[in-house]
Amino acid sequence: MAGVLPAVAADLDVTLSSAGFLITAFALGVVIGGPPFAVLSLHWPRRTALVATQGLFAASIAVGLLGNYQVLLLTRVVSGIAYAGFFAVASVTAISLVTPDRNARASGVVVSGLSVAMVAGGPAGTLLSHFTQWRGGFWAVVALTVAGIIGCLLGLPAADANRPTGPSVSRELATMRKPRLWGIYAITILTTAAYMITFNYLAAMLADITAIPEVWIPAILALFGVGAFVGLSIGGRISDQRPHLALLTGASAIVILSVVLLVAIRQVWAVVPTVFLIGMAAFVLNPAIYGRVFTVAADAPTLAGATTVSAFQLGISITPVLAAAALTQEADLTSVCLIGATLAVPAVPLILLDRARQARTTQRAAAALDPHPSRA
Repeated sequence: MAGVLPAVAADLDVTLSSAGFLITAFALGVVIGGPPFAVLSLHWPRRTALVATQGLFAASIAVGLLGNYQVLLLTRVVSGIAYAGFFAVASVTAISLVTPDRNARASGVVVSGLSVAMVAGGPAGTLLSHFTQWRGGFWAVVALTVAGIIGCLLGLPAADANRPTGPSVSRELATMRKPRLWGIYAITILTTAAYMITFNYLAAMLADITAIPEVWIPAILALFGVGAFVGLSIGGRISDQRPHLALLTGASAIVILSVVLLVAIRQVWAVVPTVFLIGMAAFVLNPAIYGRVFTVAADAPTLAGATTVSAFQLGISITPVLAAAALTQEADLTSVCLIGATLAVPAVPLILLDRARQARTTQRAAAALDPHPSRA
């Protein structure tokens, strides 16, 4: 949706900020639907959950393409709920296949699907929409989702192997009371909003400020995805052992690069590497975030993992609201970059706080295991 916002606004005869709320609607569906679906699906076979959510996702997109702005807005919410359900189950499935010390890397593999979508799917959809009108790209999404359903039916067993028996709703809910978990969710919301507010309006900035021909905009959007893939590869390798290094590096780089983009957006030669680096900084964070969540919520990952997906989407959902608040006051379009930098700044002390809490927890665990503690 981010790559075709101007075309959607023109076709549906709404403002650019109103078109941006289609992104918000999807994200709110994820925020609202993810955790309840995680609880509902605790006793479902994972293949059943993955197939059902993809089916609902494809159907809601198809219905939305046949209606007006109001219908599209509603079906975006439904497709967001389906998306949240899919990723909640997919993430838990991934970490169930590896040892706990590889949770971040396994989660990174799942999240890398988003990177591939940005590298190939997003820009390809934008380019396809350039030749077929914006709906063409979304019909391709429907077809690819059907292919995903077939893949799950062929590649996953009907019954889960090595799944713990007797999943407990009460245990899952008890996990959500941990303050450290909510600190990680705050980091997730702030950093996601920080880079997505820039990415969501990048196509508009490239067209209006950089004055790049429309046909080349998907190629620059793809650079964000290439950077995301590189960031995920780096983040996945270091996050299991040093998650806070990945978090601090990503958040700090988002602050710096968002400010740099204010100037770089006016020159093609400058905006190209900046977009790549922003994608890289943004996705260095994601494996570390999942790694921290599954470390803190190791005993009950389903609801915690679903809420992580919701936190990501809550970060996305607030970006059009913040952008609209600035743009309706006749602020320059590049003001979204400053908003992004401002959002990323408070994430840094939250990361440092989580690192300090983790250090204290590790020290207490070590002291409890030491039969002969040192005495002053």
